[in-house]
Amino acid sequence: MPLVNEKTEGILPSSSAPETPTPTRLERMKAKYRVHPKFFIALWVYFVIRLVYESQDYFYLFSTPSCAQADVLTPEKNADLWNALNEKIGTPAFQASAIDYLAGAVRVPTESFDNMDPVGTDPRWDAFGPFHDYLLSAFPLKVNTYGLYYEWKGSDASLKPLLLAAHQDVVPVDPTTVDQWTHPPYSGFFDGKRIWGRGSSDDKSGLIGILSTIETLIEAQFQPTRTVVLSFGFDEEASGFQGAGKLGPYLESIYGENGIAMIVDEGSGFIEQYGSIIATPGIAEKGFLNVLVEVTAPGGHSSIPPSHTSIGILSALLVHYEKNPYKVKVTRNEPFYDALQCVAQHANDVPSHLRRVIKQSVQSNKALHRLQSFIREDRVLSSLVGTTQAIDLIHGGVKSNALPEKAWAIVNHRISVVSSLDEVKAADTALLEELGYKFNLTYEAFGSRISEEDAPASGSLTLSDAFNAGLEPAPITPTDHDAAPYHLLSGTIRATYNAHRSINDADSVIVAPGVMPGNTDTRFYWKLSPHIFRYNHQNVGSSKNALSGIHTVNESTDVDSFLEMIRFFATLILNADESTTL
Repeated sequence: MPLVNEKTEGILPSSSAPETPTPTRLERMKAKYRVHPKFFIALWVYFVIRLVYESQDYFYLFSTPSCAQADVLTPEKNADLWNALNEKIGTPAFQASAIDYLAGAVRVPTESFDNMDPVGTDPRWDAFGPFHDYLLSAFPLKVNTYGLYYEWKGSDASLKPLLLAAHQDVVPVDPTTVDQWTHPPYSGFFDGKRIWGRGSSDDKSGLIGILSTIETLIEAQFQPTRTVVLSFGFDEEASGFQGAGKLGPYLESIYGENGIAMIVDEGSGFIEQYGSIIATPGIAEKGFLNVLVEVTAPGGHSSIPPSHTSIGILSALLVHYEKNPYKVKVTRNEPFYDALQCVAQHANDVPSHLRRVIKQSVQSNKALHRLQSFIREDRVLSSLVGTTQAIDLIHGGVKSNALPEKAWAIVNHRISVVSSLDEVKAADTALLEELGYKFNLTYEAFGSRISEEDAPASGSLTLSDAFNAGLEPAPITPTDHDAAPYHLLSGTIRATYNAHRSINDADSVIVAPGVMPGNTDTRFYWKLSPHIFRYNHQNVGSSKNALSGIHTVNESTDVDSFLEMIRFFATLILNADESTTL
């Protein structure tokens, strides 16, 4: 067969180049800008991947855990008593007596200081004698020496008790700030709306609120089925070793390890935010460490000074601290992250972009990183999540013409609930190592030698636990579906809020797990129960900082908020008394 193409009348393939017609201008332009087909394939693949990635974010938006809310919980067996108590708490007579109780407690100074000597040795503890005299006159119940323990025995010994805690002491008032107070710090002045004075909020309102509740229930002839235990320490502001530090083991000797159904101590309250009321009972508590930073250097007459005195070196170290704060890291396994999910799920006015980022962050690392950036921009949120540092004390020198041989400062750390003491010690040690070398100092940190042995030096740098009282972050209280105490507390919060406002709203309050940035006496109660809550139902209003007014001038408490606190404790006691799941 001839190799002939009948259509072209040529031979296939041709060994000679075919005649090529001269291309037109339009054809030349098309050839110039022609794109290889592989480019379109790559572009198509990119758009498909991008679409899948973005659709995952939107899938996460609708598949986020719902943060189920507990139903409003009101007493049933004691419904009549509860209604009568609510009416009584709203009367002018009850309000007047509650004001007198709290104002009287504020008028008795009960200051505690860091590093006090034991009771019986340090005369400053004697301030609690007059306070106990006051409590005996106001609430005629049994009182121990300084540390207070009450037991209201229930009729059913098989039920684990409810423990309510508070502390009697207050932080000292700086004498140089007294003239800055609107009303004197120990006046207990009532201006018609607020009670003023140190301890009016932290924490005599909690202590008097609990005792007022107990007295009111006794007057109503209530007989508990479940035992109610009260424990009031007296040195919480100084780490609690003498008060709750002794009460905790004593309570354990009576009720046994894990012998308490649930514990409620001082803590957070509820706040108006994002168009909703949000209550955040503290289910976790940050750890803490007071780092003593101590510098020594040769002394001498100040007329022949070295390049850097011990005070100058210490100053450089402290500046370096503040230039290097701990980085805030957000993880999915901490209470604050769970709280954000609750807010995103239930709060009315969360900005759409923030709500989307919070929900997407459940599965999207990119969204989690964006959420972390948002938190880092907010000082209050950052302090709740990350490990913090604050330089609170400093000392150095004895005379203006003498070179200081020693200078020291204390850096207070509040340790993230997902960190540890060892992690903070290691970070601080590494942070100052280079400066120790720069200033030619021998360096020892937390009992370990960091600098070379026997190396010549012109001074020393030592880091240590200032009061040997470092504390790991607290165990996290369960909040899952089977965590009956958390759900009872949540339902009680919602019931109290409604009752105080005479409303019937199933969605009046969002309850979300919270974190205590400071420490409470509950550190000594860990063995008594895994169900520990730092919450006393304070109405924070719309303030972003729930600690505003605490430990500073013009501490005060709103009387209406104080009355609602009493209502909360009454509802909690009655609900716990009827519970069969605690």
